[in-house]
Order: sequence, then C-alpha cells, then structure tokens
Amino acid sequence: MNWSPSSWRDFPIKQQPVYEDKELLQKVEDELRGYPPLIFAGEARNLKADLAKVGRGEAFLLQGGDCAESFNAFNAKNIKNLFKLILQMAVVLTFSSGKPVIKVGRMAGQFAKPRSSDFESQDGVELPSYRGDIVNEIGFDERSRVPDPTKLIKAYNQSAATLNLLRAFSRGGLADLNEVHGWNLDFIADHELGQKYEELSDKIDRAMKFIAACGINPENTPQLNQTTLYTSHEALLLNYEEMLTRVDSMTGDWYDCSAHMLWIGDRTRELNGAHVEFFRGIKNPIGCKVGPSMKADELIRLIDILNPDNEEGRLNLIVRMGADKVEEHLPPLLRRVKAEGKNVVWSCDPMHGNIEKSSTGYKTRDFDNILKEVKLFFKIHKNEGTVAGGIHLEMTGENVTECTGSRSCGITAEDLENRYHTQCDPRLNADQALELAFVISDTLNA
Repeated sequence: MNWSPSSWRDFPIKQQPVYEDKELLQKVEDELRGYPPLIFAGEARNLKADLAKVGRGEAFLLQGGDCAESFNAFNAKNIKNLFKLILQMAVVLTFSSGKPVIKVGRMAGQFAKPRSSDFESQDGVELPSYRGDIVNEIGFDERSRVPDPTKLIKAYNQSAATLNLLRAFSRGGLADLNEVHGWNLDFIADHELGQKYEELSDKIDRAMKFIAACGINPENTPQLNQTTLYTSHEALLLNYEEMLTRVDSMTGDWYDCSAHMLWIGDRTRELNGAHVEFFRGIKNPIGCKVGPSMKADELIRLIDILNPDNEEGRLNLIVRMGADKVEEHLPPLLRRVKAEGKNVVWSCDPMHGNIEKSSTGYKTRDFDNILKEVKLFFKIHKNEGTVAGGIHLEMTGENVTECTGSRSCGITAEDLENRYHTQCDPRLNADQALELAFVISDTLNA
C-alpha cells in the first residue's frame, strides 16, 4: 500500500498545533515511541468482531464520554461515575432490546479538540484557540495558549492510569449484575428517573435469583460479574498516534495502540488528507464523522479507501447532521451505501449538529433537539431497511448543567452557569444521558 505510520507526513493536514520548540517536540516523540502500548491488538480485533455484530443488527453500540478530557478533572471519582453511567445505560438498553450492548468510552485519550477557528477573541484580544489539554491550556493568556509538546507525555500517562482503573472496574466486581442497584448515582437516585431505574433493577434482581437457582452463577459464568469497556478517541494529533502505532507480533499488521477504536472528525476527513492516509493503514476498527456536507459519491470513495476489503466491523460511520438536517441528508447516503453493498456500522451523534448559544451567552445543546435527531435517525433507518447500529454521546457521570431541557432535570438557560464545567463543548449530565437511554430502549423495543 506504500503506507507506513509516518506516511501521513507527506499529505496536507488540518487542525494541528504549531510547536515553536521543534527540538523538544522531537525529543518527546522519541520518548513516546519507546513507551508500552496502551491497548493490545487482540483487544482491537475483539472490538471489530463485536462491531460486525452491530452492523448486522445483532448488537447495539453505546459510545460516550467527555467532549475533551481534562488534566485537572482527572481523578478516580470522575472515572468511576462515568463507568457506572455507561453500565446503567447499557443495562437499560440490553434489558429492553434483548441484544448485547457493545460499550465504548470516549476516554483514556480524548484530549485533543478540533476548532472552527485558529484564533479566539475576547474583549478585543485575539489569541490562538484552545485545542485541548494535550496541546495547550484553557486560560485566556498568551502563555497558556502556547502549544507544549510535553503535554503529549502527560496525556499518555493519564490515559494509562485511566485504562488501568477501567480494567480493574470491569474485572473486579463493579460490573456484577447482582449489584445493579449500586450503579445508581447519588444525585439520580431520588429523582423519578432514578426510581424508574430502580424498578428495572428489581426485575434484574429477580432474573438473577432465578438463574442462580438454575445453577448459573459468577463462578461458572464470568459474564455475570465482568464486562468489557473499550476505549476510543478522535485521532487528531497524528504525531502522538504515530508514536503509539506498533506491529502486531501475531499478524504483522499495524495497530494504533493508543485506543481500541479511533475516529476521524468531520473537519479532517479530506480524501487526500493526512488523517485518511494514516487511518487507511491501521487495522483497528475505525470511525468517521459524517456531517451534512458529505455527498454520496464522496462517502463511497471514503469507504473504499478506509475499508477496501469491505470488512465487517471495520468502519463506523458516525452521523452528526443536526436535528433540522438529518431528514434531508441521511437517506441519500443510506441508499447509496446499501446499493453499493458496503459493510458499515451506522451510529448517531446527536450532539455536534445541535450546538447553539443560549440567551445567557453559554454554548449549549437543547435536549429536545438531541432527542429529535435520535428519533429521526431510527425512523429513517427503519424506512430505508438499514440498521441503526448505535449512539455516540458527549456525556459525563457528573451533575453538570451544560445542556438545557429534559424531563429529568429541566435545565434552563439561567441554570447553565451553576455547574458549567466542560473544557470545550456542553455534555449531557447523568440524568439526561440515562433518560435518553430509556427513550432509545423504547424505540428498540417498539
């Protein structure tokens, strides 16, 4: 294929920081090249097999986590709460649909963010944009906005620690189906939504007692108290991704070992661009954001480049149209991909196309618009005879006030300032994410 982990450097690239100290950058890259991989190729192959089931409609994909992970918000409590929220949502979806839920976190590497402009202005002062903690700092001053190569090392170390804790949670008993009541987050428990979850937990408890009476227990069936949570992030900084791309000793293939799944953003998916060049050579399951500007011919060419063997589970097309555009733009893409016989996973990102500015000046997303796009996504797939494979959400296990609306918490524009903690874009809080899971479960069960 005339491909190597560094061949992307010969292609035009967007959304990259400009490092002033090239010598320090080279030193950091050399150091990262010698670090251990964060994931193993066999795990990525397992995810690809799971995503193949999603593409066939035999499983459902739940992908979610932070808009941009924060160095300062890095602690065990935040990681645990997001893990528990993903478990809650998964059990709601599994119980209603009868299908396994493939869980993929936007975590342990989601530090870089593309920006609509290279510069930000405040009170007449213009500075380089904040591009995530892996690049520069959020403070609005010249020193904070200088890209710092050493942040690549800190991002690696925090990703490694996050992965270590996630593996412990997944295998150490926190995911035990006998403990579903314990997954309920404190600030949800007393709400109507928490009570609805508790009712579901009671049903699972009765089912667990029944199968235990039949002789099925965690000792002979580990799936009852263990789970698998894969990791993912947007592979924006290709110098970081290159340093963690390794040859698998079993197959001789290249894998990006920074995460189980990587995706290309809607701003960096040029057919002749560096990101598509890098992605075509790694064997991980990969994703690509599909916005309203995507045309059918372009999408088919992109699929042919990224998945030339038409492999099931290889390519996840993450649709982010916006509630007012999805009905117009998604059906032609579905029809063309179906007519061409392409094997893809279709998932819905109802977050990125629904950003707006509130009356109080905060960037937000309205829950009703998020819900509208999700419902339309499922309806369109049903009409076209294609598989609505999953959901992709920016969310947190914390009790933040960043997205307006929802029955569960009813956040108004005036409430946003109370707990607006995001590093970049507004996230669903745990109430809103769980409410959305119940709505999706009703759709899957219809």
